[in-house]
Parts: sequence; C-alpha cells; structure tokens
Amino acid sequence: GLRQISRRTISTASRRQFENRVPEKQKFFQEDNGIPVYLKGGVMDALLYRLTMGLTGLGKANTKIFLL
Repeated sequence: GLRQISRRTISTASRRQFENRVPEKQKFFQEDNGIPVYLKGGVMDALLYRLTMGLTGLGKANTKIFLL
C-alpha cells in the first residue's frame, strides 16, 4: 500500500524544464568589451575580486612585519 503511493508520487512528480542558456553566456563572456573576464559576472565578481586583493595585501603586509 504505502510503497505504491510513494512510487506513484515520485514517478508522477513534474520536472522543471530549463532552457539551455550556456551559448548566450559563452557569447557574453567571450565578447571583447574591455572588461576582464574575471569581472564580467557583475557586482559580485567585483566584490570578490576586491576582497581577494585586500586579503592578499594584508597577508603580504603581515609577512613583512614578521620578517623584520
């Protein structure tokens, strides 16, 4: 009884169909518009880039302090 109900629920569940947007993303990222590829993702890419550069700078400054 219970097995049949659970099988029926799983097998008849609707599945979302997603359109393939990879080609348009590829075209966007390969476009030569003067923006580096690591910043083409938008605001979040810019924030992550700045955070990474800031942490790198702090790490480098920290190693110089310990070497003195």
